[in-house]
Amino acid sequence: MDITALTPSNLLGRRSFDVRDKVVLITGAGQGIGLALAEILIDRGAFVALVDIDEIAVKTAAQRLGSRALAIVADVRDRGAMADATQLAVDYFGRLDVVVANAGVTPKPATVRTMDPADFDRVMAINLEGCFNTVHPALDHIVAAEGHVVVVSSCASFAPGMAGSPYMMSKAAVEQFGRALRVELAAAGASAGIAYFGVVDTEMTHAMLDQDDLGRELDELLPWPLNVRISAAHAATVIADGIARRAARTIAPSGWEPYALLRGLVNVVLDAQLAGSGKVKDLLDRVERRSGR
Repeated sequence: MDITALTPSNLLGRRSFDVRDKVVLITGAGQGIGLALAEILIDRGAFVALVDIDEIAVKTAAQRLGSRALAIVADVRDRGAMADATQLAVDYFGRLDVVVANAGVTPKPATVRTMDPADFDRVMAINLEGCFNTVHPALDHIVAAEGHVVVVSSCASFAPGMAGSPYMMSKAAVEQFGRALRVELAAAGASAGIAYFGVVDTEMTHAMLDQDDLGRELDELLPWPLNVRISAAHAATVIADGIARRAARTIAPSGWEPYALLRGLVNVVLDAQLAGSGKVKDLLDRVERRSGR
């Protein structure tokens, strides 16, 4: 399917980016936010390359979405495989306009002292290196199309990291990666944005917070409105609307906005309070005991 006849225009001077007949590559697209985003973008007229390590999930999703969807099986940790995935999308559709680095995982709740180093490596490889592996091979195409990049960070990137530091570390690094892209791509006529989400109601969240006793207690430490959950469809709509206006930054739910803006001050106070909390100490003691320490 060759749609190279479409000519990119200088959209940076406009407030909107129309995804109609544009090509979007999304990682982690076999389920959750990635799949919901693919559905929205196809409804808005885009062509979508769905990339996921789960062959059955991604092929089933693409079949359901129809002729505007292409299933690509690839592991974001594999740099060569992601370069091949990008080229496959370009060969199939004839161009690439938008890339969304969405794939991510969470670690088992553990302190730094007791965590399995292999779990640390897995989270960093998927969340951080996977983000680079997704974006890097697409950048020449994005610049040529005057397109847009979205990296999915998290409100966890600026929240306290106890018992889950690899996730927070990886998402903080993704934020900085996105900030670099924002400036660099603007100079080249393209654009980039960072998506931040609080707690999204996905299988990953259920596994980490709902199906784990200690995870539930960690979740309960979040005060209202930071503990408000949003659906994968809500998160996907935020990303899609952000692409439409080339947003440099999107965040949901809205209760996280003041925290994001005031994080430099809030975190100094919050870290001190958590470090002196008997409830937090008891919880972390139980996290460590569960790991055999």
